[in-house]
Amino acid sequence: MTAIKTIPPLLLAVLLAGCAAKPQPQIYAWDNYQNALYQYYTTQSSPQEQISALNQLIETARASGKQVPPGAHAQLGLLYSNTGQMEQAMAQFNAEKTQFPESAQYIDFLTSKNKGAVK
Repeated sequence: MTAIKTIPPLLLAVLLAGCAAKPQPQIYAWDNYQNALYQYYTTQSSPQEQISALNQLIETARASGKQVPPGAHAQLGLLYSNTGQMEQAMAQFNAEKTQFPESAQYIDFLTSKNKGAVK
């Protein structure tokens, strides 16, 4: 009789334990990406500091085997473009298009907007 009373609570405990959410491993190496963007757009950092932070993020992502977050290469390309480093800008725009093909239309828009500057 006691076995019959203890089975339902045990089954409930097993079912609830099976429903416990496991933390998903992160696909992207976000690291300091959001803080770096915030600091740049609130003019707390210079374009060169932002370029350095994003390059460090990319190196960290490669070293950890994780992917670079969406938009990081595009942001770096814009920074390079704004500082007159057009070859590096195009390399970053192409890296963004390669890693995230769905961004190709936006990247093409960015590069066509500055056709005289970005080739």
